[in-house]
Amino acid sequence: MCGPIAMMLPLEHKNPTKKVLQLLIYHFGRVSAYMIFGLVFGLLGKGLFLAGLQQELSVLIGIFMIAFVLIPEKVLAQYNFSKPVYQLISKVKSLLGNQFKNKTYGSLFTIGLLNGFLPCGLVYVALFGAIAMQNEALGVGYMFLYGLGTIPMMSAVVYVSNIFTVPMRNRIQKIIPLITIVIGTLFILRGLGLDIPFVSPSNVSLFVQNTPHCR
Repeated sequence: MCGPIAMMLPLEHKNPTKKVLQLLIYHFGRVSAYMIFGLVFGLLGKGLFLAGLQQELSVLIGIFMIAFVLIPEKVLAQYNFSKPVYQLISKVKSLLGNQFKNKTYGSLFTIGLLNGFLPCGLVYVALFGAIAMQNEALGVGYMFLYGLGTIPMMSAVVYVSNIFTVPMRNRIQKIIPLITIVIGTLFILRGLGLDIPFVSPSNVSLFVQNTPHCR
């Protein structure tokens, strides 16, 4: 979803310097949203680690990701649990649409911020890493670095958007569900702790918590 939004950004294409500054402000908005997620999920990871539920959460996330791909959207919309999510996404998209009407720096920051709150499979993967940090500060730092890592590709999309034709975009859209299923499967395997190196380690905790030794 980030790619099409980046292609439609209201940038000053005739002024290269201003265009770069506008693009950086947009990215700052996105990274800010990711850092907010990092804070929330870092705290969540801290609580889950203390409760010993990280692996169960990994399996649950994987199941949900695969289910949302395989179950038609119309079916999910019939149930009350999904309606608030779709309503929220609809409101975010509506706010985004309003911001595209002008080229102010504030609007570009807001577009980036709202963009960060839209559903994205890669962000879901990053959030699992934030949970695994088991600490709110490390969660924020992790998502900050994730956001920085997306800037080169998202910037390239803006400058070469004319290369991505409609048929090419449609092909990419068809690949995304498959990638989501693969990621969901990896979540499940990781949570099962099958002792497979790098894929399903017996313990998903990134850090060893020191406990005082009794003398």
